[in-house]
Amino acid sequence: METVRIIVTVVFIIVAIALSGIVLMQEGKNSGLSALSGVADTYWGKNKGRSMEGMLVKITAVLGAIFMVMAILLNMSLF
Repeated sequence: METVRIIVTVVFIIVAIALSGIVLMQEGKNSGLSALSGVADTYWGKNKGRSMEGMLVKITAVLGAIFMVMAILLNMSLF
């Protein structure tokens, strides 16, 4: 049982490091005054879900969910 806990802890640390790196790779969400003038309605603004930024947002959500589930499992001492 102790071996499973060590493996889960190592995977938890890897997920935490990956989550930190993905969050740091994302651009800031504040667009300043350009949002008031309608400049945000460009091709990249409309297709953000298919771009690299959209992929980073999806990966962040998945890694965040995995991180939370693993943190709860490790804290409940199921392993």
